[in-house]
Amino acid sequence: MNISIITVGKLKEKYLKQGIDEYVKRLSAYAKIDIIEVPDEKAPELLSEAEMNQVKEKEGERILSKIGQDAHVIALAINGKMKTSEQLAAGLDKLATYGKSKVAFVIGGSLGLSETVLKRADEQLSFSPMTFPHQLMRLILVEQVYRSFRINRGEPYHK
Repeated sequence: MNISIITVGKLKEKYLKQGIDEYVKRLSAYAKIDIIEVPDEKAPELLSEAEMNQVKEKEGERILSKIGQDAHVIALAINGKMKTSEQLAAGLDKLATYGKSKVAFVIGGSLGLSETVLKRADEQLSFSPMTFPHQLMRLILVEQVYRSFRINRGEPYHK
């Protein structure tokens, strides 16, 4: 399986990079994983609703340019469906079984994802009704993808 994590902005925090690198290394035994960073749109702190949508649309165009036509797209969105680790694992296993070998997870910037990206998504996934920094979501996501492969193979890790 080929998994892409398409995310807005550069990751600067060393401790998050180290955690992500560790899970990417572990995942290499199960899947090819690429983390694709697209530039975030510079914007002032206070924005009108229209300006926020403009920023999200510009970031969305960059995201969409990185998604292949044949990819199954899972957008991380606060209003998405919440799943257990087992349900996420079962979903990834089902995709692989039915020939969807390319999966793209999308993490938006600090303002979230554009409507265009959400419409392109095959599903929307929420990890919690709480808000997390998008940089931290990369680590949480890559750990859950790793956990999914371990669950699907019946290997120890998930408790």
